Amino acid sequence: MIAARQLSGSPDVKLFDDIPALQRKWRAAVRPGQILPGYEEVMLGSLGRMADHIVLLKVEGETLEVSRSGRYVQQWLGDDRWGIPLDVLAPDCVRALTEAANCALQANRPHLMVAHCVRDGLVHTYDILALPTASRWGGRLVGVYVNEQGTRYNLVDAIFSSTDEGIVSLAAIRDSASQAFDFQIVHHNQGASRLLKVSPADLQWRKLSAGGHALSLPSVTKWLLSMIANGQSGQLEIDSDDRNLRLSATAFGDLVSLTVSDVTDIKRREASFRLLFDSNPMPMWVFDAETMDFLSVNDAAVAHYGYDRATFLRMQLKEIWPRDEWELHTRALMQLGDIYQSDRNWRHLKADGSEIEVLTYGRRVMFEGRDGFLVAVVDITERRKAEARVAHMAHHDALTDLPNRVFYQERLAQALDHDNPTKHVAVLCIDLDLFKNVNDSFGHPMGDRLLKMVAARMRAEVRGNNLAARLGGDEFAVVLAADITPNEANDFAARLIEIISAPYDMNGVEVVIGASIGIAMSPGDGDTSEELMRNADMALYRAKSEGGGVHRFFEREMDRQAQKRRDMELDLRSAFADGEFELHYQPLVDLAADRITGFEALLRWKHPDKGMISPADFIPVAEDIGLIVTLGEWVLRKACAEAAKWPDDIKVAVNLSPVQFRSRNLVQVVVAALAYSGLSPHRLELEITESVFLAETEANLAILHQLRALGVRISMDDFGTGYSSLSYLRSFPFDKIKIDRSFVKDLIERPDCVAIVRAISGLGRSMNITTTAEGVETIDQLDWLRAEGCNEVQGFLFSPAKPASEIENLLRRFGSQASQAA
Repeated sequence: MIAARQLSGSPDVKLFDDIPALQRKWRAAVRPGQILPGYEEVMLGSLGRMADHIVLLKVEGETLEVSRSGRYVQQWLGDDRWGIPLDVLAPDCVRALTEAANCALQANRPHLMVAHCVRDGLVHTYDILALPTASRWGGRLVGVYVNEQGTRYNLVDAIFSSTDEGIVSLAAIRDSASQAFDFQIVHHNQGASRLLKVSPADLQWRKLSAGGHALSLPSVTKWLLSMIANGQSGQLEIDSDDRNLRLSATAFGDLVSLTVSDVTDIKRREASFRLLFDSNPMPMWVFDAETMDFLSVNDAAVAHYGYDRATFLRMQLKEIWPRDEWELHTRALMQLGDIYQSDRNWRHLKADGSEIEVLTYGRRVMFEGRDGFLVAVVDITERRKAEARVAHMAHHDALTDLPNRVFYQERLAQALDHDNPTKHVAVLCIDLDLFKNVNDSFGHPMGDRLLKMVAARMRAEVRGNNLAARLGGDEFAVVLAADITPNEANDFAARLIEIISAPYDMNGVEVVIGASIGIAMSPGDGDTSEELMRNADMALYRAKSEGGGVHRFFEREMDRQAQKRRDMELDLRSAFADGEFELHYQPLVDLAADRITGFEALLRWKHPDKGMISPADFIPVAEDIGLIVTLGEWVLRKACAEAAKWPDDIKVAVNLSPVQFRSRNLVQVVVAALAYSGLSPHRLELEITESVFLAETEANLAILHQLRALGVRISMDDFGTGYSSLSYLRSFPFDKIKIDRSFVKDLIERPDCVAIVRAISGLGRSMNITTTAEGVETIDQLDWLRAEGCNEVQGFLFSPAKPASEIENLLRRFGSQASQAA
């Protein structure tokens, strides 16, 4: 703060009445319709002695200028000049005047505040009242009233006396040989008296050798003597009773300034930290925030990383980083706050050179007087390996280890670069010829071995960015992702048939099979993975129909199936209007209760000429032409109305098409069906497939959550086939997952099917999701499923789908022991 001339006299207490008087005068001067009163009405006239306490500020754009000032204000400012910018004056006065004036101008009314200024170590307190006015010549003027209030106090004395720390001044006592041997307390504050537990009167002028307090310890006297001998500053920690005191001393000749601090809580926290740090089973260390040196490591870090403690403490942090991550680590450390946790996985090096993958968590700490970071390390190496194995299993065929359909679809989608629509991508659908004969002649184990050998040959032939996959059974597919010509695709397919058709030596038995291939190429044969796969499959059908062992390209004249489809479209449109659809119901059996607990509603089409048409044939067509939305609404209403007639503990399951989600009124349709039938929402179960998540995922998830909020149960159908991914189970809390019949069918013969069923059942148990197995046709399959922990089954073993009229007989026949009835 600046030094100012001494104000004459003491503050005039009568002036404290000036503020309300000035405020009244300002209010009285405001005329109707005015925002601010005129300068003359407020500042001229009967101010009397108050004029000495007023400074008039002129507003010049964004700055303030001193236009006039009274004698009292001039003494306060330390400057008697007029017509000068305000900001050339003492900074503390400028700050107070600027703040008051700006507040008054913004509010268009008087503003009162209190300001503190320091003069020669004394704190002065002032009342500041700013009065905004309007000038007759335009612009605005602010009259600011200034007057000191209260008593002044010494800032240093206030700080000295109010601090919690003890402050002691000591004078050295010397003997006849001028050797210092003792000290006398010549000054102290209240904090020192409290910390040393001695009254102020007894502490003043007391020699340290007189004893009675913590400073009387011989070790303290010895330390203080060394301070004055060397003219040094230093710190010493001592224990006094149940407290820890820290002494900070600075010597000035024979005088010592001593600060006494109670660090008991700090020491206790340090002890707790040390206990937690040393015995923690998680690797932990403290490193210097500036030098990156290790300052301390716990036993767990020594054991986990393999460095002995002495070596660890000679190292820097970067020595446990792989060199290719030095820059990343360094950049991350420069951005650290007081607390951080990994936003990515890091690699660390152990003493034996092996790498581990870790997550790190830390916070800034003071350690032995140095700015450091306490770090805890979580080794996630094994977790990442397990996740990689699971991810690999989810994207690869369990038998051949080739990519599965999910991986194949992903790679094909990547290959179809929509930024380059003219790029040629070839899709090859491959079916093995005569493979069924091998299975029938030698058994499934031999067939599985043969599939592995075929996969090995394909893997050796399909290289680079191209991909070979097993889609299921003896079906394979290849994506040729490079910008390939038809001739190159032709040559590759011919070579692949030749390679696959070469004899296989299986334990001395020569096995010969063949291969048929269908080829579709983008963009001519389609620009989506689904279209290319469909057209390649049609080309494969042509190759098989010609006797196999050949490859065929998709041709647009392959429209026989398309014509058949068009006929079905026409029939479908009239079928709904003519009432040709009906619902059949297949029982769902709870294995624990051994009774029917629900029915799945299955749509049937009874064509007047062609008879019963499979849902597998007409449902896809209904989805494509948009009829599935109307048809699905009818199914929901019909199924709910029928289920309302059943016992209260029997549920009904209805399949939903992905197309119904795109209509965006699915929730209203379900609500209407429940309201129309009077069926409890808890008795309705809606089955969806993974394809619901392939487009508009967020919107579809929102619909699912709305349905579940109604009380309706949500089931994932055909789990483990098609696009199945564990990520879907994270996206939505399903009530049930249905194991596809393809796994149940080969359950007795194929260990991989058992493993898949076991994995899905275990997944269901761990996530509290009911598992239902479809397609149960034999007692052996039922026993396997029960042993593997399936909750629910359905299939021909119990009953095919039946019309609604037969539900009552089914419930009566099965009674309380469904498996025995089956």
